Amino acid sequence: MAYYSDDVIEEVRSRNDIVDVIGGYVSLKHKGNSYMACCPFHHEKTPSFHVSRDKQMYHCFGCGVGGNVYTFIMEYENYSFPEAVKMLAQRCGYNLPEQELSSEQKAKENYKVMLRDMNKTAAAYFHYLLTKTEHGKAAREYLKERGFSEETINNFGMGYSDIYPNDLYLYLKKKGYTDEQLKDSGLVEISEKKGAVDKFWNRVMVPITDINGKVIAFGGRVLGDAKPKYLNTKETAVFDKSHNLFAMSIARRSKKRGIIICEGYMDVIAMHQAGFDNAVASLGTAFTIGQAGIIKRYTDEVYLAYDSDGAGTNATLKAIGILREVGLTTRVIDMKPYKDPDEFIKNLGKEAYEERIRDAVTGTVFEIDTIAGGFNLKDPEEKVKFTKEAAKRLSYIEEPIARHSYIEAVSDKYNLDRDGLKSMVTKYGTLELNAGTKESGAPLQNELTSERTRQARSSPDKNKPQKLLLTWMINDTRLFKILEGIIDEEDFYEEDIKPVAHELFNQYKETGTVKPASILNVYDDVEKQRLVASIMQTELPFEMEEDEKEKAINDLVKKTKLSFIEWKLPQCTDDAKSFQELVMTKAGIAKLHISLNNG
Repeated sequence: MAYYSDDVIEEVRSRNDIVDVIGGYVSLKHKGNSYMACCPFHHEKTPSFHVSRDKQMYHCFGCGVGGNVYTFIMEYENYSFPEAVKMLAQRCGYNLPEQELSSEQKAKENYKVMLRDMNKTAAAYFHYLLTKTEHGKAAREYLKERGFSEETINNFGMGYSDIYPNDLYLYLKKKGYTDEQLKDSGLVEISEKKGAVDKFWNRVMVPITDINGKVIAFGGRVLGDAKPKYLNTKETAVFDKSHNLFAMSIARRSKKRGIIICEGYMDVIAMHQAGFDNAVASLGTAFTIGQAGIIKRYTDEVYLAYDSDGAGTNATLKAIGILREVGLTTRVIDMKPYKDPDEFIKNLGKEAYEERIRDAVTGTVFEIDTIAGGFNLKDPEEKVKFTKEAAKRLSYIEEPIARHSYIEAVSDKYNLDRDGLKSMVTKYGTLELNAGTKESGAPLQNELTSERTRQARSSPDKNKPQKLLLTWMINDTRLFKILEGIIDEEDFYEEDIKPVAHELFNQYKETGTVKPASILNVYDDVEKQRLVASIMQTELPFEMEEDEKEKAINDLVKKTKLSFIEWKLPQCTDDAKSFQELVMTKAGIAKLHISLNNG
């Protein structure tokens, strides 16, 4: 793989006008300060995909994708960052100076190759023990009872880890692997007290592959009563649980519509056997933003098939929120009266499950229906509370037409006053832009449901005031001057936002303007590019009057300053002067007022 200097990357980007490049893939129409089209990354009838020639960036308010010309090529062509650089360099006739991997980088990549080879060797051994030996008989019977065919077992490379606790260790040692390599693989634990002990023994084994189908880890289901029932390989140099999905290497090539997310790999295997080869599962962890980003590369629609119990409902709600962050449309499959897809298909069959998929409700409908279940809608006071909670949820929908459609549907379904609901949605939408503050600047936490509060704390947007303030500053560069002496790059301390703020402030100091598109050049990961691009989106979703804009800026500045001070104070306990200065600054924030007319 080739690596390029920052200057080369920026030179290639600047030579490829984003309007011209994207215009070669979709039909763009000039409108106002940007160009518009129906988004190439999700199905829509009304254009919500905006391309800005000034900013050299794109953003879709329908599904949330966004970035610069590199991001678009990576998303559309499924290229890596170096591949996108090479393709765009060829497009504009620029000769790239290729650089070879350093010796350190080569050693690191070679070590990963060795770990993958070891996992492949282990997978073949486990499969042999299951299918060809007497020791694997109990595992074969278990899989037969679960209804798995011989073809399915072979397709997934399923296996068995023997009852002896160092069986795999001895086998891999004979293959020439060292103790250090075996420890790094996560397959063996070695200690002075116990010696070498296999991570998996007396378990049905399921190989876990990366997106290209190479074995990188294992899941094991115990035979007997030992705990835990399911066990996964620990994270290694080739296995990151939060950025891999079970069976994604198969599902990404499926001709079925969308991706179905299940709770566990046994559910996925049963789904594939029934013909639903677009099913995947997270790997021994809650669903993550990284996994959502992987799915986003291959589809714009996700079906959730978590267990139909209380824990499954909570997992579904959390997954809906995460998938929304990356702009994916979600639908929830109702599996009642059965607990999971495996049980459902065994009892009612494939055709009935296909019907449930067709009838799956959108994530937003599922959320509001779940909220409604907590209220007595025959009681007027309870109905008002429900209306507020529904309005808060609907205010998160950025695309105006979709938001209006849901307002109509919810008001009709629950017999709510449509105009009243619409007014409340607009109110909460403005408050959301103000980063979760009331008019007084006090947190909205008392009004939010406990579940929403928990989601906000664990959300990638928990530092939304910082993101939104930067968005405003990029859209109105006057704010850099207006906020001089009040806000500086130090106030943007959150890990993902800090480097963006640093680049923007430096650009403004040096040139008096900002070039958002160039900042994305430093990220070679498309999920990171999309995250950074969301800070620099070309428009804000809610229309606001000038006085509302001024109030929003004041609220965001206050919230950002308070957040920074609360983060910084514990670090200054040994510095009395700095501590006192921060306390005094905090005391004066409530009186702070910024006038946009002074800019």
